Amino acid sequence: MNLTRQAAGLMALAGFALAQPSVAAPAQVTPVAMPSAATPFADDPVRVVVEQFLLRQATGLPGKVSVQVVPPSGGRAPDCQNPEPFLPSGAAPWGRVAVGVRCGGDRPWTRYVQARVSVLTDYYVAARAMAPGETISAADLEVRQGDLAALPRAVVTDPAQVAGAVAANRIAAGSPMRTDLLKKSIAVKSGQTVNVTVEGDSFQLTSEGKVLADAATGNSVQVRLRNGQVVSGLVRSGDTVVLQQ
Repeated sequence: MNLTRQAAGLMALAGFALAQPSVAAPAQVTPVAMPSAATPFADDPVRVVVEQFLLRQATGLPGKVSVQVVPPSGGRAPDCQNPEPFLPSGAAPWGRVAVGVRCGGDRPWTRYVQARVSVLTDYYVAARAMAPGETISAADLEVRQGDLAALPRAVVTDPAQVAGAVAANRIAAGSPMRTDLLKKSIAVKSGQTVNVTVEGDSFQLTSEGKVLADAATGNSVQVRLRNGQVVSGLVRSGDTVVLQQ
C-alpha cells in the first residue's frame, strides 16, 4: 500500500494525472422547437389565421385539442387584408393537415401551410372477443386514452355510441371499437303493433299503429294508424314510436 501511495505521489509531482472512474453523462432531452416571439413566423398573420381556423374546425371533437403550425419553407407570405383559410375537400381537421390560405385583391395568391392537430381523447376498446351478432353492452368496453389522429376514423369515443348495437363483424379483444363494425339491433319489426306518441310542452297523446318496416332504436320508421293514415316517427323503444313534429 505504501509503495502505491509513493508511486502516486511521484506521478503527481511529475505532472501525471491519475485516471478517475468514468461516470456516464446524464441523458439529454432535446426540446421540440416551437415558434416564439423572437422568430419571424411567430407573428406571421398567416400562422395566426391557420391556427385559429384549425381550432374552430376542431370544435366539437372529443378531448383536448392542440395545434402546431409548421413554418413554410417559402418564407413570409405577402401582406393580405382578408386571408381566407380552407381545407382541401374531404380532409379531416386533425392529424397532419395542409391548410390552404388564399388572398384576393389586385395580386391574388394561394399558399398551403402544414400543421399538426392533436386531439387527446378517451376511446374504447373491446374488453373481450366478440362474434358477429353478439349484443354489446357497457361491460364489453374498456377505456383508453390516445391521439384521435392515430386512431381509426370511426373509433368509439362515447359508450352511448354502442347502446343497443350488435357486432356486425368479428371483433378481437383489445381492438378499438368502431362504429363501422357495429349495427343497431332491430327494436321494432314490420307489422308489429306499437304505441304512437305525440309529445308537447304540457301534453302527451298516445294511439296505436302498425310498423311498416323493421327499424332500430333512434331510427325513423313509418307507422299506419288505425284510421289508415301513415305517419313517420322515431323508434324510442321496442313498443313506442314518437312522432316527428
